[in-house]
Amino acid sequence: MAVIDRGNIRRLIAALLTGTAVCIAVAYPFPVLAQGSPLAPEVADGAKLLLRANELTYNKDAERVTAVGGVQLVYNRHRMVAQRVEYDQKTGRVMATGNIELVEPDGNRIYADSLDVTDNFSEGFVNALRVETTDNTRLIGESAERLPDDKMVLNNGVYTACLPCAANPGKAPLWQVKAQRVIRDGQSHTIRLEHARFELFGMPIGYLPFITVPDETVERKSGFLFPRMAMTDKLGFGMTVPYYHVFSPSMDATISPTYYTKQGLLLQGEIRNRFETGDHTLRFAGISQKSPSAFDAGTSDARAEQRGMIASTATFEINPRWTFGWNVMAQTDNNFSKTYRLNGVNASPYTNEIYLTGIGARNYFDLRNYYFDIQDTDHERTAEKQQAIVYPSLDYTYYAPDPVAGGEFSITTNFTNLSRSRDDFYTEGNSTRYRGVEGGYTRFTSEAEWKRTFTSDEGLLLTPLLAARGDGLRQTDTGVPTFNGVSYDGNYSDSSGNSRYMVTAGLEARFPILMSTATSTHIIEPMAQIFARPNEQLAGALPNEDAQSFVFDATSLFERDKFSGYDRTEGGTRANVGIRYSGSFDNGIGLRGIVGQSYQLAGMNSFATSDLVNAGADSGLETDVSDYVTMAAIDLPKGYSIQGQGRFDEKTLELRRADASFSYNLPRVSGSLVYTNIAPQPEYGSTDQSEYLKATNSVRINENWSVTGTATWDMNRDDLIRRGVGFTYADECTIFTVAYSDEPASTDANDWTVTARLTFRTIGEIAVGTETE
Repeated sequence: MAVIDRGNIRRLIAALLTGTAVCIAVAYPFPVLAQGSPLAPEVADGAKLLLRANELTYNKDAERVTAVGGVQLVYNRHRMVAQRVEYDQKTGRVMATGNIELVEPDGNRIYADSLDVTDNFSEGFVNALRVETTDNTRLIGESAERLPDDKMVLNNGVYTACLPCAANPGKAPLWQVKAQRVIRDGQSHTIRLEHARFELFGMPIGYLPFITVPDETVERKSGFLFPRMAMTDKLGFGMTVPYYHVFSPSMDATISPTYYTKQGLLLQGEIRNRFETGDHTLRFAGISQKSPSAFDAGTSDARAEQRGMIASTATFEINPRWTFGWNVMAQTDNNFSKTYRLNGVNASPYTNEIYLTGIGARNYFDLRNYYFDIQDTDHERTAEKQQAIVYPSLDYTYYAPDPVAGGEFSITTNFTNLSRSRDDFYTEGNSTRYRGVEGGYTRFTSEAEWKRTFTSDEGLLLTPLLAARGDGLRQTDTGVPTFNGVSYDGNYSDSSGNSRYMVTAGLEARFPILMSTATSTHIIEPMAQIFARPNEQLAGALPNEDAQSFVFDATSLFERDKFSGYDRTEGGTRANVGIRYSGSFDNGIGLRGIVGQSYQLAGMNSFATSDLVNAGADSGLETDVSDYVTMAAIDLPKGYSIQGQGRFDEKTLELRRADASFSYNLPRVSGSLVYTNIAPQPEYGSTDQSEYLKATNSVRINENWSVTGTATWDMNRDDLIRRGVGFTYADECTIFTVAYSDEPASTDANDWTVTARLTFRTIGEIAVGTETE
């Protein structure tokens, strides 16, 4: 077999490959090219033609090149096989027949029975076309036609992103879109499905005169998105038709009008900007409620008719070390965003903040301002007015880069300035807690710490510690706090300015003992600490804003200062003693445990000194000999884990607090069971025992279906606090979820919520309900 005209052969191959690629561009568009340029693949430098066929002839009289029998072509990173290929120079037509398969450089596969195009690629036909792209998108047509003005028409087309059934390839996919015509416009870069019929499980479920979507050369394109639906108790049924608009490569927006059958039209939107060093998002929403009476009488939801919200979120990286940003929201009433479940702003409390953060190799800086929106049904905004406005809170931590006297030296600083417009007091049982005082409060705290670890030849680890702290405080309250005519009976300082200090000398001793057997390894570590300090100055006489949450358990046993914040500081001489254990076995079982106790050896016990919130009351540390605290955990093979913590009375060993959890993560089943038991804490405001059980479980029924459920019980009151169940179906082209949630004890204006979401890959999604945070 001789090749008479290599130039004609190359022209044949270029025409064939490019023409085929052009004809199927509707299914997998090429990157955007300059207007007017052909859609031919760019020829790489030095590209070579490799041609293999059983027979190759060139009829010079007829000006026809023919390749027959097992034709294989490799040219310019394209690969093609066919049974017969002809190129007629007189008519300028390229024809290929018989099991045509073209593999493009990007991996897309194109199949056809026959091909007939002009050699300038302006017109042509393809019969029985099938396209499989690298992202498993498929498009099939009885025929395809190339038209002028860079348009392609696929007749009687089928579009889907589902893989064919391996056992039954002829079976209809889970979903597909059938259209009489599929038009790909290379100038507007859109794909239009005309007279489109959507089928699910082979059954038609909807008809649209046309659907227009951007082709894959477009990352973003303005247009309407799939509608979403919502159904809630007080709002009724809602339909959302979002519109997406692109302003520029760095700016876009989504406008989402929603019509609720009970409340009318809700208009909400989101504008997004991306900059070289950060991004910004602006959200807004508004509604004129047509039926406020659908809400409970007297609530902020029932009293409001014109409701609106605006929110702004931004983050900017000034440089690799410094970050600046904010997250703020304002609304006409205190429950609008929560009631309508506005995405991103429906949490309660919603934290408004402006921040500046810097992170270095040995230091940390964080400056923040806070305002807390309490979203509830109280139209008086009582809870929100009781919240502190923080402007600002500054935290700075510094670690010396080089050892100081052979040890680690650090400085920790906190500055807090806040105000409150209403006293935050409440009475429960026989206890009155003063969580916040009307007026202003400012505190500056700085503490320096040095510690160094010495190791003896026997393995004893000794860590001496020295620390010094100073505080400057100022308050502008109206005097001794009073609630319902009853004044705080503690030692409250009504002076506008105060100062205090605390110095600490401490020593920690640890003696880890390693024991090994043929099948296991165990570490037993006796541990003791002693901290000598003067008494806490102004103990309980100052506002307590950041040290209200206090739990004494095994995790805080060996903390030098067990208070959770800076407003209280632990004083007196205290010793902490305990044993830590960890073990591992060759069969995959792991064990962990802690048991210990704390002792007030001298000086005033800070946890026995009352303050405005009774922070140390009923904590287990208010006596000179603390309660026992324990923790034990076991990690089992195959994903099981059991952990429990307990606090037991130091005299009677009666259980004061228990936290236990059991979790499992198996191939088909995963979940957790969490149990909490807290004895009555009268001085802390809890007169009854608290006992809760929370269960979460997920079961994978098969490869595609799964079910999840969650429930929380108040076992002491025999009441179900929260419950929910959801079902999910997922495969390579479809995700379907439906969920029901109910919070009987919640203050939410909507008693129950149903959500559902059906997502078709590459097409869009249909949603019922609104995502909540």
